[in-house]
Amino acid sequence: MQEPVAAPDLQGVRPSLVQLTHVIYALHAFSVLTGIFGAASVIGAFLVGWPSIIAVILNYVKRSDVAGTWLESHFRWQIRTFWFTLLWVLIAVAVGLTIVGLLLTAAILVAVTVWLVYRVARGWIALSGVKPMEN
Repeated sequence: MQEPVAAPDLQGVRPSLVQLTHVIYALHAFSVLTGIFGAASVIGAFLVGWPSIIAVILNYVKRSDVAGTWLESHFRWQIRTFWFTLLWVLIAVAVGLTIVGLLLTAAILVAVTVWLVYRVARGWIALSGVKPMEN
């Protein structure tokens, strides 16, 4: 006979907020997968795809609900991932406007793509382990 599996200790956080944070990671992951398997780039799908836009809106709307909890670090992680991705794309575009910048632009965009996939995966794995993110 198997022992019943104990629910993880959510450290005083409402389970619905943990579920919401999973949904937000799922929306970001869906955008990344759309970029990988679709016609768009990973970065393009992440920045302008409806799943990530909805995810960031949810982050801002529910931010006060997670303030002071370990989930706050995940919300900060998700929000920063979105805005830093946008910042690096803008930098890549600015570099691409120079004569010697095309190869550097491509390198920046590849690096940002890898970084983006890492951030979504690492954050979601930490959430699944009921761990805060170290920003």
